[in-house]
Amino acid sequence: MPPDAVFDLWMFLAGLAIFIFGMNRLESGVKGFAGKSFRNLLQRYTNKSWKGIFTGTLFTIVLQSSTMVSLLVLAFLGAGMLTLKNGLGVILGANLGTTFSGWVIATLGFKFDIADFSYPFIVVGILLYLLLYNRPVLKNIGSFLLGFGFLFLGLDYMKDALDTVAGSIDISMFSQYGLWAFFILGLIITALIQSSSAMVVILLSTLNAGLLDIYQATAMLIGANIGTTTTMAIAAIGSTADKKRLALFNLLFNIITCLVVFALLKPLLLLISNVFYVKDALLTLVSFHTLLNIIGIVLFLPFLGLFEKFLQTRFKTSEPKGDTMFIKRVSAKVPEAALKAMEDELKQVYMLTRNFINDCLGIDKVQAKSNWKTIFTSAVDLNEKYEKIKYVKDDLTAYYAVLQDQKLEETEYKRLTANMMSLRFVVFAAKDIKDVMHNFKFVSESEDVVGTEILNRLRAYTKLHLNKIDNYLYTTEIQVHDWHDENNKFYEEIVAYLYQNSRGQTKKEVSVSTLTNMIKQTVSAVDNLYHAFVNDNNGKETAAD
Repeated sequence: MPPDAVFDLWMFLAGLAIFIFGMNRLESGVKGFAGKSFRNLLQRYTNKSWKGIFTGTLFTIVLQSSTMVSLLVLAFLGAGMLTLKNGLGVILGANLGTTFSGWVIATLGFKFDIADFSYPFIVVGILLYLLLYNRPVLKNIGSFLLGFGFLFLGLDYMKDALDTVAGSIDISMFSQYGLWAFFILGLIITALIQSSSAMVVILLSTLNAGLLDIYQATAMLIGANIGTTTTMAIAAIGSTADKKRLALFNLLFNIITCLVVFALLKPLLLLISNVFYVKDALLTLVSFHTLLNIIGIVLFLPFLGLFEKFLQTRFKTSEPKGDTMFIKRVSAKVPEAALKAMEDELKQVYMLTRNFINDCLGIDKVQAKSNWKTIFTSAVDLNEKYEKIKYVKDDLTAYYAVLQDQKLEETEYKRLTANMMSLRFVVFAAKDIKDVMHNFKFVSESEDVVGTEILNRLRAYTKLHLNKIDNYLYTTEIQVHDWHDENNKFYEEIVAYLYQNSRGQTKKEVSVSTLTNMIKQTVSAVDNLYHAFVNDNNGKETAAD
């Protein structure tokens, strides 16, 4: 090695950038051809803490992204598809899963010419990605191969940059401060580069080049485990309470585990060397990384219930702003959870619309006849209720636009479209009633016999069918297939009653046209609500099914 060797900083940084880009491509490829399967498994196999740990570990190994796994956990948590306690288990597993890439690098990355190994993957990956772009499966496989190749190419750049100056760097200046200096250095670097995987690769490269001894490298690795928590902590700022709770748990897990392991650093290294007979420095480092996370899981698993109770008392006032109840808690970047939240929100819009219709018609609020003037809520209140329906509709429409930009499967896109159609029909129903809201109030305050009878019939009919829709949505005990005919029959009968009883009357307190509009809009509202949620005669399914 020449004594005047100069460290090529740009070569090292280029290698690091290529490595991170490779991780991104690898994640994109896996998510593209297997994302939904992983989401389904995550939802299914997390009903117990130990299952959550196993699932979180497996996901992170395959996806090579603890951040993505955390995003899935947060989305399912917000949608009510995952409990906080089981989400904590997944986070524990994700921390363990991050150690896998270190094993691959340590066993393969420094045993032969890395660059030569990476070239075939890069060539095949680029060809598949660019030439077969319109074939999603092959495109995603190409992205995976391209990412895999770039991982090792970036590693080769970093290795060469460090090998050049391996003999000219004196690490003794840091050694005088003890292992705490390396601990803090690892924490700071990882917090800056926002990638624990990249930090592990840097440590393996420096250890391979002889710039660090095993004690210094493991001390930096412990610090890196705390530094990586900044990613989730930053993401949690200004977010939901559950997201902040998970970020806090992740921070506590890594701080407590790392401090315990740091205190036992030398005994643990002796354990790896003398009990497990690991002598290679690179394998010792990744073994230590795995052991660190296993110790953390052993420490935390028995107390997950207590941690859940503690975390539930934190961040109680962090509910997101807005009129929605479900979609504000769930990221649109996780389609499965987002669609579930959207469908729950649709039911909430229905309940808002149902209550609005009840108030406008005076359903279930008719008491003694002497109190008939109190049947209806004030017009101002009714207008406010209608405006809230519109606000939620606007929020859902904006959410739809973001969700539409995600990579959706055909079935997911159909669900999304059906949800928006359902939303339109529900809002149409609210508008139907809003247009004649003042007419209902006028008739209720009149002494018109025909008008009063028609209003009572509209109330009874609407109440009956709202209850049918309730049963369909919340119990699925009733299947209604003849609602078209029922609505048409009712419309014809009540209009016939109106005209039969209006003949020969020269003076009427309520005009025929007013009563006709009331009938038409009420029947239309009921019809629109059925369109939104219930199977029609052709068996076409909507989003709520």
